[in-house]
Amino acid sequence: SAANYIEEALSVRETELSTLRRIGAPEHQILVVQSNLASTYEMLGQIEPALSLQRGVYFGLLKLYGEEHQYVLSSANNYADLLKNQNRFEDANSLLRSSIPVARRVLGDSHISTLRMRWTYAQSLYKDPGATLDDLREAVTTIEDVERIARRVLGGANPTVGSIVRALQAAREILHERESPH
Repeated sequence: SAANYIEEALSVRETELSTLRRIGAPEHQILVVQSNLASTYEMLGQIEPALSLQRGVYFGLLKLYGEEHQYVLSSANNYADLLKNQNRFEDANSLLRSSIPVARRVLGDSHISTLRMRWTYAQSLYKDPGATLDDLREAVTTIEDVERIARRVLGGANPTVGSIVRALQAAREILHERESPH
């Protein structure tokens, strides 16, 4: 994958999953490989298998660990991010609206998983063509908060902070366009 041999990576990951199932590997290990496989499918543009796998990973981890486990919260974000990337904004928002309060309570506002979830949620708000002005304002406010915390926790030179800053600029531009009379 990292070398951009995505088709080959798909074959390796499918073989890995098959092998783990055959040897009776622990469920958690199988779910991790399924999540990686879902990412590979997404990179290849095979969205339905990616969504199906990512949904299965999320619900599998939820069943194994309960809603308060970090693995479950990270998986919720992965699934929501994939939904967002497919313009399924309401589905992504619904999942994140229920998961973010859990992440904030269990992991805290400064944890990278919480920051990523809030960032994904804000992106899902401002990228939605049907977003209201209130949605756009919420997106900007959320990203401003995420950026401030990420800068403090990760440092201003961190690439994630740079990506958050770019998302904030995009959200502000969309809000400004919608607020300005034509």
